[in-house]
Amino acid sequence: MARVKHESRWYPLESEESVLDGLLRQGVAVPSACRAGACQSCLMRALSGEIPEAARVGLKDTLRTQGYFLACVCKPIVGTELEVAGADALRVPARLESLTLLSESVLRVCLSTAAPFDYRAGQYVSLLREDGLARSYSLASLPREGLLELHVRLVPGGAMSGWLASEARIGDTLAVQGPAGNCFYVSGRPEQPLLLAGTGTGLAPLYGIARDALESGHTGPIWLFHGARTPEGLYLMDALRELAARHSGFHYRPGVLTGGSRDVAEGALDVLIRAECPKPVGFRAWLCGDSGMVLSLRKKLFLSGLSLKDLHADAFLPSAPRVEPVGAR
Repeated sequence: MARVKHESRWYPLESEESVLDGLLRQGVAVPSACRAGACQSCLMRALSGEIPEAARVGLKDTLRTQGYFLACVCKPIVGTELEVAGADALRVPARLESLTLLSESVLRVCLSTAAPFDYRAGQYVSLLREDGLARSYSLASLPREGLLELHVRLVPGGAMSGWLASEARIGDTLAVQGPAGNCFYVSGRPEQPLLLAGTGTGLAPLYGIARDALESGHTGPIWLFHGARTPEGLYLMDALRELAARHSGFHYRPGVLTGGSRDVAEGALDVLIRAECPKPVGFRAWLCGDSGMVLSLRKKLFLSGLSLKDLHADAFLPSAPRVEPVGAR
């Protein structure tokens, strides 16, 4: 049996149980969201003891050297005694500055931070409420804009989205942890064609990446495809059309599976992309949104000739059900 020491108390772990699951099972409140090793909201720091390498995959070297690990995928070997602490040092206090509906199902959340927050447009952060509830969202803003802009999909029964939509108030305080993720624009090869494709709130990082590329002086064509099931799932259409009007090299293409019109194409996202960009050889691409769409489109673009080193993907994973600490009301 492995044991974990958290805040001066030891907790036993069952066979093949992760640190996160073991602590939650025994009433310890640990922030978490995807519980699949992707969002990094469950980061903890090892003060002593051996951490499996699988619990460090995807972390920056600076975090690895400080002993940080992902609690949701950390399964210590039998006999391990692991002393851990939370990731409070990585969290920056933040204040809600505005809450704006972009559509019936998408809420724009803007926050200010109490300390400088270094990030690249398109990365993601974990948003943490005071009670430990955590969710991860991509950044649609640019660092120069001062505020962090998140696009939150309103999920029926969603713990964080429901709170933001109906209970949160301007001035409420939260914490922001991150940034993480490799979906962002890197200067160089300014003439290279860029392909950005996403569904739902996968538009958030793409909106940031496209504007970052344009402000960085990118001269090659930039194609942004945003897909939804119906026209109601599209948003920021006016802003993106205005961006296209100001930049001749930027092309915005909204699409839906049903209910297309003169201004909105109808069809699967990969079909719409193939019609406009039939030979993506030499492109750089970013794919964000539904995990099934991202994985499928990544494969199709690779088979069409796009190099894997130029394919950047951010698959959105659903948040796991929240586990309340023992005795919580």
